[in-house]
Amino acid sequence: MVSFERFVPGDGPIYQQMVIYIKREISAGAIQPGDEMPSRRVISSLLGVNPNTVQKACKILEDEGIIQSHSGAKSIIVLDEKMRKQIKTELLEADAKKAVGILKQMGIPKTEAFSLIGKFWKEEE
Repeated sequence: MVSFERFVPGDGPIYQQMVIYIKREISAGAIQPGDEMPSRRVISSLLGVNPNTVQKACKILEDEGIIQSHSGAKSIIVLDEKMRKQIKTELLEADAKKAVGILKQMGIPKTEAFSLIGKFWKEEE
C-alpha cells in the first residue's frame, strides 16, 4: 500500500506536490509496481485536502501511465523499469535546473557552486 506518511506540503498547488511525491517515492524504490493506492477519500482525509484535489493528482498519474484505476477498485501502480528511470531522470533534471537557477540568481560562480555541491555531497556520505 502506498503510504503518505512522509508527505510534507510545500510550495505550489497541492495536487502537483502529490504527483511529485509519488514520483519521488517511485524513484527511491519505496513504491513498486503492483502497490495499491489508498482510496481517494482516505488520501483526502490523511492530507486534509479536498477530494477534488486528490482526484486531480490521480488523473495526472493516470494520464502519465503511472497508476491504473478501475471503477469500484483501488488504483494500482503500473510502471515498468524504463518508466521508473524516466521519472528519476525527470525529477533530477528539474531539481538540478532549479538549483542552478537559484545559484545563478545569487551570483555564485560555477566553480564556487561545484565546490559547495562537493562539500554537501561529502557531508551526506
